[in-house]
Amino acid sequence: MRFAAPAAALSLALAVSASMGVAADREADPRAAVLVAEGRAALEAGQPQKAIDAFEAALTVDPGHTPIYLDLAEAARREGLQGKAIRYYREALSRDPDNFAAISGEGEALLEKGAIEKAKANLATLRAKCGSSCPETRDLALAIQQGPQPRVLTAEAVMPDAQVTQAN
Repeated sequence: MRFAAPAAALSLALAVSASMGVAADREADPRAAVLVAEGRAALEAGQPQKAIDAFEAALTVDPGHTPIYLDLAEAARREGLQGKAIRYYREALSRDPDNFAAISGEGEALLEKGAIEKAKANLATLRAKCGSSCPETRDLALAIQQGPQPRVLTAEAVMPDAQVTQAN
C-alpha cells in the first residue's frame, strides 16, 4: 500500500507525457516522405498529374500525415481540379481546424471556381485566427483583390461543328 501514491503519480505523469507526444506534429513515414519529395519535384517540373500520383501513393503509405493533403490539394489546383482541391483542403481542416495554409488554399480554390463570397468568408476566418499580417491572410486577400482569373481555352477544347455536305 505504501507504493500506491507514487505508482499513481508515475502513471499520471506517463499518461500526460504520452498524450502530449500524440498531440505534437509528427514526421511522415520515411517512404511517404520520399514520395512527397517526388511529388513536389514533379510540381516544380510542371507535371501536376505525376505529382498527384506521387502524393496519392504517399497518402496510401501514411494516411495520417495531414500535410500530404495540402500537397494533393495544390497539385489538384494546378491540374484545374478545384473541386477536388477543396475536398483535400477540407480533409486537412477536419484534422487540424487551425491550419492556416488549408484555410487560405481552400479560399483560393473557391475563388478559382468563382465562389467569391465563400473565399471572403475564408479570409474573414483567417483574419480572426491569425490576423491581417499573417502571410496566408495576405496571400488570400491579394488573390481576392485580383479576382478570379479567366480560364484559358486550348485548341483541343474548341472543336468545330462537323458538317457533312454532299458533292454533286
